[in-house]
Amino acid sequence: MQQEKANYSIKRMSRLLEVSRSGYYKWQKAQAVRLRGENQRQRFLDQLDRKIHDIWEDSDEVYGAPRITAELAEGGVYVNRKTVAKRMRMMGIEGISPRAFVPVTTIQSKRKSTLPDLVKRLFDQGQLNRVWMSDITYLRTNEGWLYLCVIRDGHSRRVLGWSMDSVQDSYLVERALRMAYTLRGEVPDGVVFHADRGTQFTSEQLWQ
Repeated sequence: MQQEKANYSIKRMSRLLEVSRSGYYKWQKAQAVRLRGENQRQRFLDQLDRKIHDIWEDSDEVYGAPRITAELAEGGVYVNRKTVAKRMRMMGIEGISPRAFVPVTTIQSKRKSTLPDLVKRLFDQGQLNRVWMSDITYLRTNEGWLYLCVIRDGHSRRVLGWSMDSVQDSYLVERALRMAYTLRGEVPDGVVFHADRGTQFTSEQLWQ
């Protein structure tokens, strides 16, 4: 009917085909809604592809799907990693996956740290917000290695903050600290932040 409506009236075709005009108009409306939905979905995917490609280019073509997914979320675009990986494959782009590399979680500072050890391995000092402990570990993913920084309360052992990235630097630690501050509502007075002496934790940029 849709193809012949230029030659015949809807009324006549409905009678010949023994279908109701109301049924035809209902179908026509449903088709229009479906097409609008498909068009909106395609516009979203086109915009998503441009954003993925821009982030990938800005990273000097290093970032894979996990890091791009995180960057998109920071910009208010929430999609899962599998969707990002699929769009990257369709565009023929990929991040650098350091499969042959053995990750190092502590990068020793070239200058001797002047920060004293205030904890002496007494992590549980009997109450909350006396000692916060932090460390960096690594996780293998399909896109390569990801570094995970976690901050725990020494008394409750509760995770207060965490962050994940494909590189380990002071920004990784800073984001975990910000999450901990948000959870506690403020920076507790007298809290001791205990971590190893890698440059991620001892950098001047982090403690400014």
